[in-house]
Amino acid sequence: MDFHAVEGSARVKHNLKMTAFGLAGETLSQGARALVVLLVLGALTATATAKDVALISNKSNSVPTMALADVVKVCKGQLGRWPDGKPVTIIMRQPGSAELKLVEEKVYALSSQEVRELITSANHSRSDRPAIILGGSDEEVIRKVESMPGAVGLVDVYSITGAVSVVKIGGKLPLESGYPLHGN
Repeated sequence: MDFHAVEGSARVKHNLKMTAFGLAGETLSQGARALVVLLVLGALTATATAKDVALISNKSNSVPTMALADVVKVCKGQLGRWPDGKPVTIIMRQPGSAELKLVEEKVYALSSQEVRELITSANHSRSDRPAIILGGSDEEVIRKVESMPGAVGLVDVYSITGAVSVVKIGGKLPLESGYPLHGN
């Protein structure tokens, strides 16, 4: 085997790659390569954390759509009963978790600690059942919503199962343009 032919082929491939990046004739330093890798990983991480949060409902609830202002009231424990008389309970992930960050920003407009305090206060004023219940996973939130008439929950849109109904917010479903709980 001709070593120089193999070495020349590798050099041609490298030059083609560098040309594709507009870097022909330049060699990336180790620091520059590390920077490119970090930028690519950062972009992938940002994409992975951008989520749409869905409002789900127990199938026995007759809540096909809610205004965002009403979702805020439910999330803050300010709505005690649905029009049909069932007690309102929202089930969601832990404040401070990556899964609830979007809700903390767009619904509560509060820090994680302030949301925890609000939950304690909202639940303290309820005698029949908690206004707000926390779940450890989207699957747990879905199971609790499914088993509790009057319950709604907040989960990642890709966690939804047929055991619950999806509630429109402001007339929009998750993934539709203009949906208010869309991650960036």
